[in-house]
Order: sequence, then C-alpha cells, then structure tokens
Amino acid sequence: MSRPVHLAVLAVSALAMSTLAGAALPAQAQHLTAAMAAPITTIDPHFYNAAPNNGLALHIFERLVERTPTAQLTPGLAASWSPIGETMWEFKLRPGATWHDGEAVTPDDIAFTIARIPNVPNSPGGYAGMVRMISRVETVDATTLRLHTSRPAPNLPIDLVSVSIVSRRHGAAAATEDYNSGRAAIGSGPYRLQRYLNGDRTELVRYDGWKGERPEWDRVTFRFIPNPGARVAALLAGDVDLIDVPPAADIPRLQADPKLSVVSIQGLRTIYIGLQRHRATPEPFVTDNAGKPFDKSPFEDVRVRRALSIAINRPAIAERVMSGTADATGQWLPPGTFSYAPSVKIPAFAPDEARKLLAEAGFPQGFKLTLHTPNDRYPNDSQTAQAVAQMWTRIGVQTAIEALPWNTFSARGARMEYSAALGGWGSNTAEAGYLLINIIGTHDPAAGRGASNQRRYTSPALDALTDRALSTFDPAAREKLLIQAVEMATSDVAIIPLHQLTNFWASKKSIAFTPRMDERTVAMNARSVK
Repeated sequence: MSRPVHLAVLAVSALAMSTLAGAALPAQAQHLTAAMAAPITTIDPHFYNAAPNNGLALHIFERLVERTPTAQLTPGLAASWSPIGETMWEFKLRPGATWHDGEAVTPDDIAFTIARIPNVPNSPGGYAGMVRMISRVETVDATTLRLHTSRPAPNLPIDLVSVSIVSRRHGAAAATEDYNSGRAAIGSGPYRLQRYLNGDRTELVRYDGWKGERPEWDRVTFRFIPNPGARVAALLAGDVDLIDVPPAADIPRLQADPKLSVVSIQGLRTIYIGLQRHRATPEPFVTDNAGKPFDKSPFEDVRVRRALSIAINRPAIAERVMSGTADATGQWLPPGTFSYAPSVKIPAFAPDEARKLLAEAGFPQGFKLTLHTPNDRYPNDSQTAQAVAQMWTRIGVQTAIEALPWNTFSARGARMEYSAALGGWGSNTAEAGYLLINIIGTHDPAAGRGASNQRRYTSPALDALTDRALSTFDPAAREKLLIQAVEMATSDVAIIPLHQLTNFWASKKSIAFTPRMDERTVAMNARSVK
C-alpha cells in the first residue's frame, strides 16, 4: 500500500491543477447505473457522516481539498493552500468555480459552510470534528481566504477533505429536507441532483459548467439493492453496470466470468464493537443470568472489556466469515498508513484467560447481553455479529443478536439505545486522529469532539494526548504522539476492533473502475472501455 501523503507538502502548487484540465471525451450520451449495498440516507452533506452519503456528495458538492483513490491530498475548490504561522491557513480558490445556478463560489460560502456544520438540527453524527479548530474565517479577496485556528492545526487540510462546501444563497434558510427535495442541493460539483428517492435510488445529471475534467457519463443512477444476491443478479442481467460490496463467496465466480471485471484495494474501514459506557440508568440490554439489570454496567470494568476482546477469534472470522476479504486487526488503521502502531498486535484468542478476567471482575458465571448489528450495511455484518455472539457465549456471556436494517439501526444508535453494537468506521484521513476525535473522543458538541461517539466512551487523558498530537506540526513528532494515543486506547479497550475490510467492486467488462481506499463508488472513477 502506498503511504498516504499528509503534511509533508504544506503548500500545494497550482501546477497540480493540471489534473483538472478539461479533456475531450466521447460526445454520445452515456448513462452509468451503479447498485449500492447501503442506502444514501440524505442529500444534506452535513447531516450524517456515512460513506454512501459522502460518496454521493463527491458528485454534487466540492471540498476545498479533495482526496485521490489512494488517499492522497489533491486540489479541490482550493487551487493551493499553505500555513501562515501555526494558527492560520491560507487557501486560494480555483478561478471560475461556480454553483450549479451559475453564481460564483466565494469565500463567504466557505464561511457559511463552516458555521453551519456544528449546527445542523437532529444530526445523528455530523462533521463538527472536522472544523473544531477553526475560530474565524477571514476573506482576503474574491478568491483568497484565511482560516484562523484556536491552536496549531497541522491536520486542517486533511480534515477539510470531509467538508462539502454549500452555497449560502441556497442554504441560509434551508433545512435537511430542502436538500433532500433538491431545492437547496445546488452544489459546485460535476453533477446536479435530478431526483432522490430515499431507500430506492438517486439520479444525477452532468453539470457542464464544471471547470474540472469533464465526466464521461451524462447521467448517473445509484440504485439501493441491499440484498447481495440481488445485486449480483442485477449485474449479471445487465440491469446495472457496476456493483459495490459483491458477496465474498461470489468473488471467485465473478472473477472467472469473462463478461465481468472485479477490482479491489486495501480499505480504510475497520469493523468493531462498541460497548456502552457511563449511562445514568441501567443498561437495557445487559442483565445477570436471571434477567435482572445491573445497577452498574459490567462494561465499566476494563477487565470485562478485555475479556470480551480476547474471547474473539479474529483470524477465524476473517477467514471463515469474511472468506479472506478482510484482515484481522487490533487497531483501526492498516499497516503502512500514517500513525499505524506496530506495537499493537492482533489480540490473541484466549477464552480461558477471558473467563479468569470475568471472574476477577466479579462475574464468575458471566451475564447476559444483546449485541445489536446492522444486517445490510457492511459485508457480512450480521454474520460477523453471530460469530462473536457464539464466542462470547462460550465464555459464559450469553449473547443474543438483534439484526436490523441500516436505516433503523442507525436511527436507534443515534439515540444511544444499544448496550453493545457492531459498527464500522472508515478512517478516510488515513491517520489515527479521525477516529480519536469522532468515535472515542469524549462527546462534547461545543468542542466539536465525539460527534459519532454513540457509546459515550470517555478518557480525559486520551483527549489531552489527542489534542497534543493534532496540534503538533512536525510530522514525525505528530505520528509518534498519535501512536501513543492508539496504544492508550487499545490498552483501555476503548473499542473492540475486529477486522479491516478490503474493498471490492464488480462491473461489466466494458467499465473500467478505479477502486478507492475510502470505499466510495464515484462515477468519475469509472470509464467505458472497448
């Protein structure tokens, strides 16, 4: 895997914009149809930080800084950027950038976006963590802005890769439903929203006023087909051109089909289990063996968390459940990425030791719990949860499974209804800070921390170390501090990582698709071939 570039290059030359120069493509109308395993739940690019939503946003909206399929930084709305001291970044906007209504993109739109992000009503997991450092937006001229930060923010360009820029004119009085209806979904990206049918499909048309490389496809349709077999059947029947997340068991058959193409890349998503912490009332899905709730959750004891972790045979799940399409892990980044911790190994499968830890923690007979999981969001998600439940039951923790469709699962998760839940997090910044801030950073909306921390893990010492790391400009020193934070989180079993996914797509042979580490299905990464 290539090592992602972070801030080794602090100033980006406008020469890199050569990749955005227009290129001649076939004139005939072309339509790309892709089938997705998980739904696009909103068009509002600031409402819910989920991969399908982020993938769709890449088409309609732009970001100041973009990311290549291999997680390298590349110019977006900003042609260049550079630090001015330790608490200010200057961004030069790309000349000629316009909204889909023809109006120019201005620094004021960026200021509006940054102010909107922490204040989206009812957001189940937003983007406040990406703008938490920004204290003020200064407009220098029509194409230059400066972002002032409350403390040194070397990761700011990386964070801004996740921040879709929206129009003040169309967004100032808009709610999330106005984006979903299309009224406010006026972006500056290569495609315009034509129609959004929640739970069914999203249709796009090319925006010919876009100044970047002209996409090949006049129209793009994303269909939601959650059933893996149905997605494969749609591809084989020619009803769709491209599918994501082909079933692991079917990949060898698809690879052998001369009419199809299968591509893959190491992903940045880790599948993990989160355990609810610090709830004021008894855990609703954790009881003693007689069914009586505990006054204090067993998960408050690190020995219980460690017991549950080492009771899981991760390599067996990766091999048997995931059919070799995932790698067992004890952390949330793959080897070779910035701040991967070589010291953090895959926890050894040790059920006897797990039973001892439970007994030491006061649970010699174990207890009962329900593990919640989506059944249509991640590859083999409910099957993975079933395997974990069987392993936990063998050490005396009698575990039931409740598997739910993603829309239901995510809504209930946002309300913190679960005691233990299987989840996934894509570290799309390709460094440890993204998860440290958003998943296990103490939930603090005012500080822009813990936006997706639904299990309410908290560690002030870890928060302080994370802040120190993400305020350190020297890359080597920052990486060392982030590795220490990974080690601290692992020792405290902040989450229970299971495996890291390899991302797969299958397409018609006539479609060449460039796979992405961030798992997003992007029409601009597909081209027709003869």
